[in-house]
Amino acid sequence: MTRVTAKMATALTGAAAMLTVALTPTAGQAQEELRIGFIATLTGPLAATGKDMVNGIEMYLDEVKNDFGGAKVKLIIEDDQGKPPVAVLKAEKLIRQDKVQMVVGGVLASVGYAIAPISTREKVVYVVSVPAADDLTQRQAAQYPYLIRTSWTSSQPHHPLGQWACEQGYKKVITVGADYAFGYEAVGGFQKAFEDCGGKVVQKVWPPLGSVDFAPYLPAFKKDADAVFTLMVGPMPLQFPKQLRAAGIKLPILGGGTSYDEFVLPFMDDGVIGDHSSLHYSAALDTPKNIEFVKKYRAKYGKVPSYYSENNYTSGLMIHEVMKSWGGKYKGPAEFVKTLAGMKFDAIRGPVAFDELRNPIQNIYIKKVEKKKMFGYEKDELWNTVIKTYPNVSQFWTYGKDKFLAQPVYSRDFPPCTGC
Repeated sequence: MTRVTAKMATALTGAAAMLTVALTPTAGQAQEELRIGFIATLTGPLAATGKDMVNGIEMYLDEVKNDFGGAKVKLIIEDDQGKPPVAVLKAEKLIRQDKVQMVVGGVLASVGYAIAPISTREKVVYVVSVPAADDLTQRQAAQYPYLIRTSWTSSQPHHPLGQWACEQGYKKVITVGADYAFGYEAVGGFQKAFEDCGGKVVQKVWPPLGSVDFAPYLPAFKKDADAVFTLMVGPMPLQFPKQLRAAGIKLPILGGGTSYDEFVLPFMDDGVIGDHSSLHYSAALDTPKNIEFVKKYRAKYGKVPSYYSENNYTSGLMIHEVMKSWGGKYKGPAEFVKTLAGMKFDAIRGPVAFDELRNPIQNIYIKKVEKKKMFGYEKDELWNTVIKTYPNVSQFWTYGKDKFLAQPVYSRDFPPCTGC
């Protein structure tokens, strides 16, 4: 039997300690895990939009190998089914059970309004990558200090469209918008800018969210209107233009952002050629960054990216840049929001900065549906060709923050329809 002396024991203990230090990563070497909870609608009528959202952020994560400045990203995806109460349950599960440092996503404006208070209560960042609910970054912004929007407000692209419509000589417009918060705010933004320019909304129609039969509304359309503004979501955009034309109504269509976005455009027929819409992204943007993005996305997923794809790809980029600036060490929700809000980006959609209420200032594009070849693809396809760019558009349009916030949030009743 070998006898271990006190001197030998001390030497062995020292060697073991050195081995332990050598095998254990130091604080500087350890790779932190950044846990991101991602909420999307993956079942029901809005499932296609949720899938595009997931594709966008997963594509970015794949490109950077899930590494944000040295932090390993763990993405935990939950389905909100397009229902605010379900979104609340999923957000609470992600925060309390999965211990995420931030929640990203949601689709509906109503879901954004539902998740925001949880962010405040639990002191967890909420990155609003799709829900366009105006007041999240307007009158209610102070209530949600850990919220930052990387997408758009409902009215933001529709102020420029209202201005543009007026400049084209349209005088009287019928609006047809999905009957919920997003529809009210989008229609409101269009109406306010259109009427301030000298036009007049002469009729407002509110089909329920998810409607696919517009026949009950079309016979009542006023005959003296010279255009229709439409704000459709989910399965609605595919049906409305067809049924409008089948009813013999040949009025020009001015579409809200989701009425002609690329998540639905490939499924439309040639009857939509010549229709116009507005948004902060178009897959037809003729820039090197967007061409590369469209080609990579299409090669990976077999379709053209929608704004849902770009927004979440870009949200991944933005989170990455914050973590990179921190050396991969998450510094907490308040510091995250402050750091991101101070950054500027040359994104796929174009230049993006943030206003003092943490909403993007960005280009808004007026788009025209055209059938043509683009980016080297062999066949003619429907594309949202950009025909005019409004640069650096704020959520307050040209009104200024104080004047804009002094008015009520856009709703079914505001602006009032004095021309109806």
